[in-house]
Amino acid sequence: MIAVANVSGFYGDRLAAAREIVDAHLEGRAHVDVLTGDWLAELTMGLLAKQRDRGRGGWATTFVTQMRDVLADCRDAGILVVANAGGLDPAGCAAEVAAIDDRAHVAWVGGDDVTEQVRALGERATHAETGEPIPDEPIVANAYLGCRGIVSALEAGANVVVTGRVTDAAVVVGPAAWRHGWGPDDLDALAGAVAAGHVIECGPQATGGNFSFAGELAGTERIGFPIAEIDADGSAVITKAAGTGGAVTVETVTAQLLYEVDGPRYPTPDVVARLDTITLTEEGPDRVRIAGTRGEPPPPTVKVGAVLPAGWHNEMTFVLTGLDVDAKAEQALAALWAGVPGGRDAFERVETRLLRADREDPARMTEAVSLLTVAVAGSKDVCARLSRAAVETALAGYPGFFATTPPGPGSPASVFWPVLLPAADLPQLVGLGERTWTVPPPAVAASERGVPTPRSSEIPVRCDTTVRAPLGRILGARSGDKGGNATLGLWARDDAAHAWLSGWWDDAHVAWLLGEDAAGCSLRIWALPRLRAVGVTVVGFLGRGVADNLALDPQAKGLGEFVRARHVDIPEELLR
Repeated sequence: MIAVANVSGFYGDRLAAAREIVDAHLEGRAHVDVLTGDWLAELTMGLLAKQRDRGRGGWATTFVTQMRDVLADCRDAGILVVANAGGLDPAGCAAEVAAIDDRAHVAWVGGDDVTEQVRALGERATHAETGEPIPDEPIVANAYLGCRGIVSALEAGANVVVTGRVTDAAVVVGPAAWRHGWGPDDLDALAGAVAAGHVIECGPQATGGNFSFAGELAGTERIGFPIAEIDADGSAVITKAAGTGGAVTVETVTAQLLYEVDGPRYPTPDVVARLDTITLTEEGPDRVRIAGTRGEPPPPTVKVGAVLPAGWHNEMTFVLTGLDVDAKAEQALAALWAGVPGGRDAFERVETRLLRADREDPARMTEAVSLLTVAVAGSKDVCARLSRAAVETALAGYPGFFATTPPGPGSPASVFWPVLLPAADLPQLVGLGERTWTVPPPAVAASERGVPTPRSSEIPVRCDTTVRAPLGRILGARSGDKGGNATLGLWARDDAAHAWLSGWWDDAHVAWLLGEDAAGCSLRIWALPRLRAVGVTVVGFLGRGVADNLALDPQAKGLGEFVRARHVDIPEELLR
């Protein structure tokens, strides 16, 4: 068994997480062999490019801060570190970490930077989903590589491995493959580790964070980070340190398995993990076993995330207080557009939204306000005009004018553009001390493995008596983004509810459930019966992705909870 602990779910996550996990190990409240984490969301690579341009390095500086705090203790305790925090410069990040403790043998893994290759392709660098030719030269382009570079670095004696862009699960699969000696053909074991890595990659989302049923879990004010104990067959137990908040249950693990997936097949450069073969078993308090995961050969292509420039964004939120909210909103917008040369049409895109929080006969100020947000996209100079025009209406606008933030010039935006490149053309580069070497992509023969497709529940549910109620009374949800697509997974809390849900989950019901915001989007509906779950990928729901989205929820993080709030006709027996 190898125990891998996550200490970061994104660039900006809890700085104290590494300290908390290491202390738990030293105090006997957890066993940890490897610290890992995920610092590289789709949005992050563009942010790191800006950071690098400002001379601050192209890596996650918070990771280096964490290592200054815990690396000496990790060395004393024999805890390895494997992290994708190297971002755009894993060698530079590795050098920073090596300077912290001379006992650290720090390797770096690269080969993911394919910026020049994508630039050379020009318009042949087509969008992986839509087939559209790339509209601009990328700022950076990085391939989502697999675990083999990490395995090679550990075999060479590294006790810290810093990577650039690898798949989110690779930082977990790599140490497991190294410890257990898995080769590229050990598909089921690799798939099991991918499932475990996917569960813990977002940190405390596996231990009760963002859990649908608010108020059910204890200690959510300070949730513990997850640990995956991975066995030689690829099965794993998800757990957390004793005495930390939150919980590890079948439902918290189910929720994270559903997060940002596009159906039963979860492709990586190492293996395609079949999520529809997974079984979850509660083995004790805060211990859930993931078993039975089947693997298929990896695809012949690797996803590349190209980051493209996308002009500028700016945003202002006006507070409308008291009576006549609609009239005040109209007055605010009319004055705003009158103050911008060219008016509303000066911008490439405009989104306005009015959030009503006002009540009749308010007893306090917070019961009398509504928020009018104006978001715009365009050139740098044009976007700056929004703030200037807003300020100029301060004494000449609607009664009670004030804004939630000071006006600003706006900020540059970017677009995440997925491209596919042949896996055979993307070896990994590993450096340790004075040595560098290449690791070829895994050569796995394509085959049909005959993985069975599980059947849905067939428990009869009486539907003759129904109650109009929120869907969330019987279902949990987890949603997120994949580029311009939104992903949504729902799970049932018992077999009867799953049987009803499976029979109800079709294009017509899902389109209605998603509401007006999803009009015109195509749907990819899927199911994971063994998890009592269904899901949908809403294609194009997020436009060109989070970094170029003016919507209220640009990453679809709240989509699942919106769907749970929708009222549907639910069989009465399921609500008892």
